[in-house]
This record gives sequence, structure tokens and C-alpha cells, in this order.
Amino acid sequence: MHKLKTRISLFVVLFSQFPTQATTANDAIVIEANIRAKVQVVGKTYQAFSITERMKHYKVPGLSIAVVNNGKLAWAKGYGIANKHTKQVVNENTLFQAGSISKPIAALAALKLVQEKKVLLDTDVNQYLSRWKVPQSKYTEQQPVTLRQLLTHTAGITVHGFPGYQQGKELPSNVEVLTGKGNTAKVFVDQLPGSHWRYSGGGYTVMEQLVEDVTKLPFDEYLQKEILEPLNMSHSSFEQPLSKSKWPFASAAFDNNGEQIEGDWHNYPEQAAAGLWTTPSDLAQYILAIQKSRSGDNKQLLNKTTVDQMLTIHKGDWGLGPILSEHEKGLIFVHGGKNAGFTNNFSAYVDRGDGLVIMANGDNAGPLIAELKVAISSHYHWDLADIIMLTPVKISEEISTAIAGEYRYDADPDYLISLSVTDDHIALYIHENEEKQLFIPTSNEVITNLTSGSKISFKKDEQGKTTGLTWSDSYQFTKIAK
Repeated sequence: MHKLKTRISLFVVLFSQFPTQATTANDAIVIEANIRAKVQVVGKTYQAFSITERMKHYKVPGLSIAVVNNGKLAWAKGYGIANKHTKQVVNENTLFQAGSISKPIAALAALKLVQEKKVLLDTDVNQYLSRWKVPQSKYTEQQPVTLRQLLTHTAGITVHGFPGYQQGKELPSNVEVLTGKGNTAKVFVDQLPGSHWRYSGGGYTVMEQLVEDVTKLPFDEYLQKEILEPLNMSHSSFEQPLSKSKWPFASAAFDNNGEQIEGDWHNYPEQAAAGLWTTPSDLAQYILAIQKSRSGDNKQLLNKTTVDQMLTIHKGDWGLGPILSEHEKGLIFVHGGKNAGFTNNFSAYVDRGDGLVIMANGDNAGPLIAELKVAISSHYHWDLADIIMLTPVKISEEISTAIAGEYRYDADPDYLISLSVTDDHIALYIHENEEKQLFIPTSNEVITNLTSGSKISFKKDEQGKTTGLTWSDSYQFTKIAK
């Protein structure tokens, strides 16, 4: 999901590259001129585009990229506009909201406390929480919630994510968020801890409260001193709201139409889950530190023993913070991030010094990031991302009729999607943000996204009636009966 820059003659300004060799500037130029669709249908021809052409196509005003190669920050570059009102352009030091990439960075605080033996990964977190406790229930009586479960999204904790607050709105405290006094429901356990994987921003908010209660410091202050500064993430901050002195360096957020949102961005008091402001170059420092720790460098923030635990695959292919995936060229750690008007991704190898970070200021940037990631990975002969080739199949009218309709996300009843079927594709409509995605059938049971390659499979009852669907092997939806 991360791609490279555009030619020097294009409208975007090249700010810094941090070259480690003379060829790195040329690497960026080659990559940014050769961006192709990530998902391709067998038999069709696909042309190469420039980065600016794809930004315009997807209505993404600005983005920033950093590439790690051979254990060093090879180059970093910004493209496009950060703020249409002030005419501020994106450079390598422009701040973006990290969204859920906040989680793996925030997880380092908990892991540091584990390394210092101030907390244990597999002990009831209520032993460490003081200002708020995980509510007791029939589930916690069988199995208490642990820090390991919080970090791997297996604690059975509710609340998927957070919408943020418009600029100027009063922000709730962490305890108020946990007790449902903000703009989301209260956080509690509604399934047996450790039994299932389910993504939970609420779980990371519990982790945030644990860090504050153990350290006796505000979360952003502890992270600044003990995590961000030691990692040389000098432009980054978990403060919410962002201090006004940093506003001139921050990108505004932009909606699906490329329009700047009111108030420029939302604020996220749920700091561990979504509150980090950062740059791709700073996130590259995080990548490098993890890679060095993994190799046994004892001068890093976390030692090899702790990082090995962090990079152990748990349910849902999750580590203690990042997502983990086995590729032919090695294990990778990765995470995406999505706040209102911001879309981001990082992906890197665990045991080699290569990786990439892409941050964008548009709601529509996901497909662009995916294409950039393929272009960068291809240029450096990595396998962080590859083109997906699809062979479409023809489904019967009976199947078309059976899968069409409205579906409700099991983990968030207010999150609705609709499917409609035409002769050549299936349109999926996300009600919450009015987003439309196109799929094609790739078997009688599976449809595949034409942009991202994500797959949806359908669930049936004993009579063969379609009762729901599973998206990306993880997200469960139930069909709404009419």
C-alpha cells in the first residue's frame, strides 16, 4: 500500500531523500512513473500510471512515503497538498494522523513495562488497573483478561473503533471513553477472553489505561519520554488535541471527494488506538529499531527476547501490536491506519532491513497505497506485495438473487453493507461512509474486490439459504431478512 514519488517536473515538491547511495533518487523516480493496478483480470491489458495521475484518479490531495533498504532509511518524499486553504504542500516532515498504526507504537509502552517486570503478559489486567476495572461477567469469571489478549485482539473486548471528535469539541477522559460517556459505547467483555480474535480499539484503550495507572503519568507524556524519543521519532506525538504550535506542520484531512473536512481534522482522545501524529520517516525509525532488536542488537529500546515475543504469531495472525504474515522471503510485520480523512500503511520484513511506510491525507487512499506498495516491492525485488490476477466466473441467477441484499456487521450492529448484482460485477455499498466497492465472482462461493483483492465468502443454512458473509476471513456479517 505504499508507493513512490513522481517525476521532478510534477506539481509536487521533492523535499528530502536521505540517500544512502546515489541511485536512491533514481529509485523513487522509476517507481513513481510505473504504478499499475494491484488487482488485474486475466485477459485484460493494464497501463502504467504516474503517482500524480493516480492521486488525481483517487482524489487523494497528498501523501508521503519512506523506504527502508538494507537496514537504513533509503529515501523519503512528499507529494501534493497538505492544506488547500493555506496552500501548504506535503514534505517528508509533514505530520499525518496514524490512525490504527498508533496501536503497534503504543504497544511498545506495554512491552517495555513487561521487559522491566512491572507487569506480566498473562496476568489479570485488573491487578494493574486502578481508576477503572474490566467489568466482571460470566466470561471473565472463567478467564480474566490479560495484557497479551489486549495486544492481540483476543480479549473479547467490545468497541471496534472510534470516529473521533470535530475540532473544538470537548474530549472525554480515558475513563469516560471506557464507561461509554464519549461518542462510543462502553467497553466490556462479551465473549470468553482468549477464545476468538476480534479487532478491538476498546481493548487498546484498556491497555492505555493500564499504562497510565502503572506509570502514574499521562499516556502521551510517558510515550514521548520512554518510547518516541528513544526511537528518534522526533516529529511524533500522542498528544490529543495536537498543540497549536504543531498545526503548521500537520496535514489536513480530506474526504472521499478530496474535500478538506471541517476543522481540518478530527481529534482522537483514544490515544493508543488512534491518537498518534507522525511521519513516514519516524515510522521508519520504529521499523529499523524492531529489525535491529530482532537481530540481537542490545542497544535498542526493546531487547531481542521481548521483540521475539512481540513477533510471535497469535490468533488472527496477530503479534503483540502488529499483524504478522509469512512470505516466501521471510516473516513480515505490518499495520494499516484509518482515521477520518487519513489512510496509512507500513510493511516490513522482520529479519531483513527492508520495508516501507505510506501515509495519505485522503479517505480514498487505500487503493492508491496498495498500488504504491506493489510498485515499491517490485522495484526492490521484495515480496511485501504482488499483483493479484483474477479469473472471473459466471454465477447463476439463483446465486445472484441469494447473495443480494443488506448485511449487518456482527461486532457493530450499526455498520451496514449492501450487495447488488449486475451482469459483470457485484457492487458493495458501505452505508457509514457512502463508499462503493466493486467485486467479481471468482467461484460460486467467493467474490473478490477488483481494487484491493479482498475476498468475501458466503454462509448458508442447512436449507442452502444465504444467511451471512465473511469478509477477509475475519469480519462476520449477518444478512438482514426482508
